[in-house]
Amino acid sequence: MSLCVKNLSKSYGEKLVLENLSFEITEPGVYALLGTNGAGKTTSLRMILGMLAKNSGEVLWNNSPLDAVRDNVGYLAEERGLYPKYSLIDQLLYFAKLRNVSKHTAMERIKYWAQRLAVEEYIFPPKMKNGRKAKDVRADQLSKGNQQKIQLMIALISDPQLIILDEPLSGLDPVNTDLFKTIINEEIGKEKYLIMSSHQMPTIEEFCSDITILDRGKAVLQGNLNTIKKSYGRVNLFIKSDMDISSQIATHNLFIAGKTPSEYHLKVQGEDQAMDFLAALIAEKIPVIKFELREPSLHEIFIEKVGNTNDEK
Repeated sequence: MSLCVKNLSKSYGEKLVLENLSFEITEPGVYALLGTNGAGKTTSLRMILGMLAKNSGEVLWNNSPLDAVRDNVGYLAEERGLYPKYSLIDQLLYFAKLRNVSKHTAMERIKYWAQRLAVEEYIFPPKMKNGRKAKDVRADQLSKGNQQKIQLMIALISDPQLIILDEPLSGLDPVNTDLFKTIINEEIGKEKYLIMSSHQMPTIEEFCSDITILDRGKAVLQGNLNTIKKSYGRVNLFIKSDMDISSQIATHNLFIAGKTPSEYHLKVQGEDQAMDFLAALIAEKIPVIKFELREPSLHEIFIEKVGNTNDEK
């Protein structure tokens, strides 16, 4: 299986919001779309799903044009799409039917996910409450986090092979963030294909092997994340000592990128400069408690690529 996105473009009048976006997913795993607000991430996802007309380009799933219903695609939108005044169980069954899932199978999956996501009391309220029949729970009666759980259930109810997650962890507390991460890892373990858009760089580094960074509708960086990071070299030096080493840092003309009460974050030109600095400290018999060289984080790379541009309105 594979997903191929070729030269997707979108304009509104003279305003170009996406220009010739192309990428390919040839193996199960998570592909990330990154960018500031207004960079074109959600527009890209909606065009891939066929929810938004494209000016040019194509999206192929297994070498055929992608059809989100026929090809069983799961979608968790950033802007949640529940009907506020309808019961949760009716909505879940409705979305399952749209995905050609039988009612029997849908109910089994709803029960499973309701238990996993700890929302049973909302989907299956007790038949009697204070001597009266309990009313079905509506979407507008749920917290934002619980609404997000219902949306995740809708995205997964058809057991899709291709899953698109737009800011899946936005607004979740730490407990539910870990729960969502566990579920995402389980879907990866089932050899699913996922596209994820997120502002949370540590989450992208945790899940995604390949990325595209968008800036004002254009791809400014694409490729394998590990390869991209290696291309920058190990330029971040984190060093800790019981002694004050500020004068030694100044002598070696090292740039201080950050400092805590116990540790320096220095920028170096490469491993040779870092090792020369370590040798100088040892020669002066200065105890070094921590000495760690790292490649730049995705956050640093992202800021370098798009940090000087303003968010689009």
